[in-house]
Amino acid sequence: MESLTLQMAQRGVITLPKALREAYRLRTGDLFTLLDLGGVFLLSPGRSEIDAIAEKVAAQWREDGQTLASMLQALSEERDRRGS
Repeated sequence: MESLTLQMAQRGVITLPKALREAYRLRTGDLFTLLDLGGVFLLSPGRSEIDAIAEKVAAQWREDGQTLASMLQALSEERDRRGS
């Protein structure tokens, strides 16, 4: 997993690097879902079922005593399974 540093411009605009936009075929006007995990932001392209997935994973996370890193990995795996 690669870490990127982004800077917010006026009016809250954050530009995704061109390599990411090209790799995921992101275009002007595309929708995103933003999930706030207590100050850790998870950004997902498109309208998704991320809230339902996050609740499912969070319930399991609490039950199993998992870490935030484990939860984020599980979200990524669920997204891959759904072909998003």
